[in-house]
Amino acid sequence: MPAHPDLLDDYQEKRVQAGDLRLAYFERGAERRGQKPTLLFAHATGFHARLWDRIVRAFPGHHVVALDQRGHGRSDKRQVQHWREVVQDLTQFIIALDLNNLVGIGHSMGGHALVGAAGQEEARFKKLILLDPVIFKEADYDLRPPSGAMPESHPTAKRRREFSSPEEMVARLSSKGSYGLFEPDVMLDYCRYGLLPNPEGDGYVLACPPEIEASLYLGSLSNKDIYQAVRRLQLPVLVVRAMEAEPLRDTMDFSKSPTWPGLAKAFRNGRDIYYADKTHFLPMQIPDEIAKLIQDELDGLAAAPS
Repeated sequence: MPAHPDLLDDYQEKRVQAGDLRLAYFERGAERRGQKPTLLFAHATGFHARLWDRIVRAFPGHHVVALDQRGHGRSDKRQVQHWREVVQDLTQFIIALDLNNLVGIGHSMGGHALVGAAGQEEARFKKLILLDPVIFKEADYDLRPPSGAMPESHPTAKRRREFSSPEEMVARLSSKGSYGLFEPDVMLDYCRYGLLPNPEGDGYVLACPPEIEASLYLGSLSNKDIYQAVRRLQLPVLVVRAMEAEPLRDTMDFSKSPTWPGLAKAFRNGRDIYYADKTHFLPMQIPDEIAKLIQDELDGLAAAPS
């Protein structure tokens, strides 16, 4: 693969057993654990732990853990039947590593998973920073379509899955849809770590198989229980929202926010920031601004009376 500026040479790839899954994760600064809050990063559907690299570089003084969720990156390849699974995976991951003093930073599906995990293990968390989390209005979960749809029937299951190199993937995707808004080094990270060697021949295949990505989209309305966690949590929660969707939006337009605009108020201690001119891909489109936002939240924690 090509040289990449400012690689995180001290970022270690590791594995842990969480329930019946082997989950991959990346860890930096384990020797600093306990000195400052541990930053726990959870990625979006179809992405992976290393999408956070540009942001992780901004926090050299912190213990950092970024998870490859079920079916993604270098973790076990399992389809998602119900979004309770991604919540339980993250909860078991946190317990398996005995992580504490956490600031959870989750994008999209990762934000949903963090809310559910914090709802079960709140004492381990200091704060949640949710970047356009996939948490709909509670009543919308009652509109869940009948089960039985096969992941192979979803449009995302038809994504191209094989590439000759990360460079080819960059060249093919950079001009397509919201990919063109990604910072160039974030786009390279997406392609560099979003591919695995093809087990059946030359080149590479997507680390998140399209049918697994499709299973997540099909199940996105499956976990109404997330609101039990929303109402239970007492820790501070920051909800960061991107541009709102039109009422009759194209459901395949992933650039618009999936987050219920009233979500922050549903938390006991929630706060809302709205980027009306930014897409759902906030960590990829404005990584430096998101890093500054995280730092501001950490500064606020440090200044708060204990």
